[in-house]
Amino acid sequence: MVKNLFQILKILEKDSNFTQRKLSSTLGISLGKINYCMKKLIEKGLIKANNFRNHNNKIQYSYLLTPKGIEEKARLTLEFIKIKTEEYNALEEEIRTLKEDAINEKKKD
Repeated sequence: MVKNLFQILKILEKDSNFTQRKLSSTLGISLGKINYCMKKLIEKGLIKANNFRNHNNKIQYSYLLTPKGIEEKARLTLEFIKIKTEEYNALEEEIRTLKEDAINEKKKD
């Protein structure tokens, strides 16, 4: 969930007119899950939704990060970096172990 919220906040910070459908497509997340996340972000006061009419006379929303949302994005960025660093370190250890196993197997031959 952290990754999803981080990615949504990151995209909306760059383009407040990103639609939920476009977020869904870009992130590979179901539209229902995007809608759920957006409602939670609004409830938490991290984004503000402004509606307007687009050129097809349909109501569309722009999503603006609030100051609280900007702070949360910064916090999530640090958390995301921590998670990815841990994943990287675990992968690096797995690669090292596999290399050692391959060398040991080759020595047996």
